[in-house]
Amino acid sequence: MADTPQQIQISSDPVKARYDKLDILKEMGRNPFEETTSDRDTTCQEISDRFEELENKTVCIAGRVMSKRGKGKVTFLDVHDISGKMQVFAKRDDLGEDEYAILKRWDIGDIVEVKGFVFKTQMGEVSVHAQAVKLLSKSLQPLPEKYHGLTNTDLRYRQRYTDLIMNPDVKDTFIKRSKIISSIRRFLDEQGFMEVETPMLVANAGGAAARPFFTHFNALDEDLKLRISLELYLKRLIVGGLEKVYEIGRVFRNEGVDTRHNPEFTLMELYQAYTDYNGMMDLTERLYRHVAQDVLGTTKITYNGVEMDLGKPFERITMLDAVKKYAGVDFNEIHSDEEAKAIAKEKGIEVEDRHKKGDILSLFFEEFAEEHMIQPTFVTDHPIEISPLTKKKPEDPNYVERFEFFMNGWEMANAYSELNDPIDQRERFKAQEELLAQGDEEANTTDEDFLNALEIGMAPTGGIGYGIDRMVMLLTDSPAIRDVLLFPTMKSLDK
Repeated sequence: MADTPQQIQISSDPVKARYDKLDILKEMGRNPFEETTSDRDTTCQEISDRFEELENKTVCIAGRVMSKRGKGKVTFLDVHDISGKMQVFAKRDDLGEDEYAILKRWDIGDIVEVKGFVFKTQMGEVSVHAQAVKLLSKSLQPLPEKYHGLTNTDLRYRQRYTDLIMNPDVKDTFIKRSKIISSIRRFLDEQGFMEVETPMLVANAGGAAARPFFTHFNALDEDLKLRISLELYLKRLIVGGLEKVYEIGRVFRNEGVDTRHNPEFTLMELYQAYTDYNGMMDLTERLYRHVAQDVLGTTKITYNGVEMDLGKPFERITMLDAVKKYAGVDFNEIHSDEEAKAIAKEKGIEVEDRHKKGDILSLFFEEFAEEHMIQPTFVTDHPIEISPLTKKKPEDPNYVERFEFFMNGWEMANAYSELNDPIDQRERFKAQEELLAQGDEEANTTDEDFLNALEIGMAPTGGIGYGIDRMVMLLTDSPAIRDVLLFPTMKSLDK
């Protein structure tokens, strides 16, 4: 190639070789990093889908080189963009000797632009016959070996960008995640809900049983927390007369990491005035069916080989009945905290001194019943001890109008008939403060401004929180929450 600087030798080291090729391009005045845009007018998938219309027409594609083969005067490339891949057929006689020599030095991973006409090869593969090519960005690090891909799980999560390049299924999962969230928004917007945003930095992190993260606001010299829930601010908006509100956003809980937990995750909460937890059950059935049908084209989903049918009416069972069914213990026959602790000891359930009968009922559900909630199921009527923000059941004040929605043995959503009695709410906060003093780091603290809002007056309200990440896991058959979070929390490599 006449104008290639002869003094630059290509190293045998694969990384150094890429830097050498970049130096050659810079010496030629062809620095790819100075390119600012592309003339791309067609995606790879569009060419395949519209072949009959585009055959022999000139198109411009752009994407990443993922394979390169051929020799002499002909080179074949596979160029990938977000829609898929397209084969590029390049000939020296079409591009000219100099441009073809530059193309021959392209590396796997380089980002390129190709202009040419659409045709089918003798093997019947839809392709672009290159008439002009341009290097848009030089890849200076080799990608993982093609046939083995990026299989190291830890490295996949740390280098999600490489994971997305090498594993098409991963890219498809995150495209589906985006569609799921868009579908949720469309559904709620059509139901008359208003999307809002509430603070992430708060003085009082309430609304859930979880340990918060702490930070310090230098300008005001005040300690703040990252929110663990969206609840208390959204209820303030109900007080203010916004009768149907929802928020989709990140919340932060200072807890462990496992297949279903990450310290920051996506939560959606919605609140609707003039309804109760029964209204939230009806809404949840319709929402899940809509999203599955909209994104997957079916209401039957399969997770880890188990089929779950969102098209059938969701089962409804009280927590008392679930524990009676799966643990063989009828808590209606247990009349004191001491009796509950005794039966817990008999069944091998560890309890603490502060635990009351309702706490122990919840522990029994978690131990014996939760794993059986495979098909869509609403578990209703929780004990008051574990539900500090929920209305009591009028016929039995030891229990509240609350449900948790389960699928695949996982809690997918949590809903209440919201407590709107400020006097009762103050007493519930007081009980939470006592638990905090006894060492319960997940207990709530009194929120005086929220109590003031309730004193202004809140209409009867139904509210619910949905774990978006778990929903995406089920709808994409993903084994772990890290597989549906683009950048999951990872331990520092320096530790």
